[in-house]
Amino acid sequence: MLKTYQTCPKKFFFKYIERVNVPLSGAPFEKGKKIHALANYFLQGINISRLETALSDNEREVWQSLLNNPFFQKKCLKSEYQLSCKISDFWVGGRLDAVVFDGDDYFILDYKTGSVPKNPEYDVQTMVYLLSLDRYLNGKYNKLSFVYINLKDKKNHVIEFNSVLKAEYEKRIEEICNKIVSDNLYNCNEQNCERCEYSKFCQL
Repeated sequence: MLKTYQTCPKKFFFKYIERVNVPLSGAPFEKGKKIHALANYFLQGINISRLETALSDNEREVWQSLLNNPFFQKKCLKSEYQLSCKISDFWVGGRLDAVVFDGDDYFILDYKTGSVPKNPEYDVQTMVYLLSLDRYLNGKYNKLSFVYINLKDKKNHVIEFNSVLKAEYEKRIEEICNKIVSDNLYNCNEQNCERCEYSKFCQL
């Protein structure tokens, strides 16, 4: 929701206030859904051998890339876990792909079969997830990091959390939330309109 508002307040209005539902093709997301489901079952210790046989060659290659990733091989604390925290007067949160650990070092994993955010350190997802896990762990950790696992280019993008980022993240999230509750216009920012599912009636 927060990212949608940042992208376009008008889209946020249609989607979350007016609750306008526009059917979208799920085809572009099928590979990502399969990989996320497999990862969740695997980390829970469920036998996935039969599910693996249903993968296409490309999906199998992507899945193997995740299995070989050193971060994915760490011990699992939580998988597909809903987590939230309160920032000022606002509750924020989301569903984490996985939380793994190595001793007292904890890592939030986010698998990407597409692309990593352009500015991952300050992406809303990064900020909310790190703040939420910091609260969940109650500061009892040596190191806390967010790891975007890009399965497309087989690279890891690691953001290490610290007290400076924590204060900055809290400020940024609070600012976004305050903008949402005070916004009475929800203007379209006219960026990427041709790719927006609401473009056909946005100006009506």
